[in-house]
Amino acid sequence: MIKTIIQHTVPNYQEITDKKVRERYSIVGGILGIICNILLCLGKLGIGTYTGSIAIISDAFNNLSDMCSSVISILGAKLSNKPADAEHPFGHGRFEYLASLSIAILILIVGFSLCETSFHKFFQPIHVEQSYIGVFILLFSIAVKLWMYSYNTYIGKTIRSGVNLATAADSITDAVATGGVLLATLLQAYTTLPLDAVAGLLIGLLIMYTGFTIAKDVINILLGKAPDPQLVREITDCARACHYVTGVHEIRIHDYGPGRMFASMHVEIPDTTNLVEAHAVLDNLEDELQEKYNMEINLHMDPLCTNPQIITRVRHCLNEIIQTEFPRYETHHLRITAGMVRLNVICDLYVPPGELEIIPLSIIRLKINEALQQYDRNYHIFLDKVYELPKSPNSKVLSSPWG
Repeated sequence: MIKTIIQHTVPNYQEITDKKVRERYSIVGGILGIICNILLCLGKLGIGTYTGSIAIISDAFNNLSDMCSSVISILGAKLSNKPADAEHPFGHGRFEYLASLSIAILILIVGFSLCETSFHKFFQPIHVEQSYIGVFILLFSIAVKLWMYSYNTYIGKTIRSGVNLATAADSITDAVATGGVLLATLLQAYTTLPLDAVAGLLIGLLIMYTGFTIAKDVINILLGKAPDPQLVREITDCARACHYVTGVHEIRIHDYGPGRMFASMHVEIPDTTNLVEAHAVLDNLEDELQEKYNMEINLHMDPLCTNPQIITRVRHCLNEIIQTEFPRYETHHLRITAGMVRLNVICDLYVPPGELEIIPLSIIRLKINEALQQYDRNYHIFLDKVYELPKSPNSKVLSSPWG
């Protein structure tokens, strides 16, 4: 059904990298959410008030918070598409993450409020009336929430929207919570235990857990979460498949909102390569990565030294320093960029388990660099990746440029 709705409401719906199309997807999802949650809230509030069930009333307010979340998601979609300006040169894409965080905070507040109200009902129990209409409304609510989970997941994956995926997670949680309310409502007729209050409390806790999970994920992104390892591997493989390219390092990916990634990467090319040809290859690689992953990327060319005498000299120097001053460490995968005023030593480092908990990596790097510069002040160390000893194909990665 959602695909049919999208096809009839979103012009050029297949152009999912277009900002306006993404916005329309989000608005359609938000409007559907508002309609569904208003109907569910009114139905549950009416039947909850009639029967005196705190669990059903709690579920109604949960739907009300979901409706507010849909409004926020629409606003987030509109605001995130504002064009870049002097104060925000990378655009306003992170408004979508702020919208997700607002949804999470709203969910946490509602969950806490429901827990508080349900807790008081343990000490002030009230009689809960049985109602076939109430049972029907709860069953209908579960079906609607499962559909909302389905369409929000579809939209979220299609346009890579954290807001819709967060709403989908909330919808499936709501379906489970309403199922708990339904069970408590049916069983309450056969016991004097405060099942209604228990169900209300559990719903509140479940809602709070959902809010916490969403908030945690969004905050990690805003703080600079490491990019998806699969994305890093694909970019690396794409670069290494290019003519002249022998390797890459120092990959940086910055997320300014869905569909608004900016990246940089050092690309290793033999220093015997024609400069004009190498530049043309990197231009093509930038275009390929931008088209394939919808990201702006800047490539820095590192001309790798191919002079065997320089390579042997630097390797001997580095091995001597490690064996003398850092005997518990190992270096591998040595590469060099050599110039008149600077020589970069690029390598991987292997350290004993727990070493980085004792000595920060920045201190290790500084000490190796100081030792190198005692040999030659133009030498500079760059540790590409740090692994845990013993060395093997499955060695644990302790640090890398992308986290």
